[in-house]
Amino acid sequence: MSDTKTVLVTGASTGIGYHCAKALQQDGYRVIASCRKLPDVSRLQAEGLTCIQLDVADSGSIHRAVEETLQLCDGRLYALFNNGAYGQPGAVEDLNRDTLRRQFETNFFGWAELTNALLPAMIAAGEGRIIQNSSVLGFAAMPFRGAYNASKFALEGLTDTLRLELEGTGVHVSLIEPGPILSDFRKNALAALKSNIDMQNSRHREKYANAIQRLSKKGPTQRFTLGPDAVYKRLKHALESNRPKPRYYVTFPTYLMGYLKRVLSTRRLDKILGKVAT
Repeated sequence: MSDTKTVLVTGASTGIGYHCAKALQQDGYRVIASCRKLPDVSRLQAEGLTCIQLDVADSGSIHRAVEETLQLCDGRLYALFNNGAYGQPGAVEDLNRDTLRRQFETNFFGWAELTNALLPAMIAAGEGRIIQNSSVLGFAAMPFRGAYNASKFALEGLTDTLRLELEGTGVHVSLIEPGPILSDFRKNALAALKSNIDMQNSRHREKYANAIQRLSKKGPTQRFTLGPDAVYKRLKHALESNRPKPRYYVTFPTYLMGYLKRVLSTRRLDKILGKVAT
């Protein structure tokens, strides 16, 4: 069997996942990309990527994808890059149970189930990398991002625990925590906002109008927005370093927020974060 290392990349249809899948292949990795929608699977296959269908919100899809992945790599998967996710905007009081559940099914439960299904092969091989694409919102809460905050906070807690439990197995676990990155994230968040939040009957309807305007804009809407290559640089380090970092910050806002969390009281930080626009 070839010594080429195999990496499974989830959420590879656009944005960070797409860029990283293509870049990894160019850098000599054997990439298994995955997409939720079959037309995207076909598109990536036509571009020369090995691509499978995977919906992380569906256990059956996860089990089929795991079986297919292990067949494609003869049971020797080196790394999993968990990336496929979306952001559900909305004030906490406007999030019903089903909306929160859907956010967690995609951003948390699916990732945990996929990771657990692939871990035995890595542990048996004595090496592996689990790399979770989290967010600055995985450690800093902001208004009207409660569902996404909650899913990423949960992901970070589970990932930290997993890292401790895998000590000595040869399997390393890392979190990547980007701030604003050019992708389809805003477009997907806008669709989730319109579908799942009763904006007209909310006391926050004026703020939702502002959110719709912001999410509808093309191109960067914030200073310090970077391209997906900024994430790829951290992913490469996490894959190739003998001592990968537990956390990788990406973009200035993430570094700034990490610093403010360390030096400010909760009340002072709340005053800053409370001014963040929807």
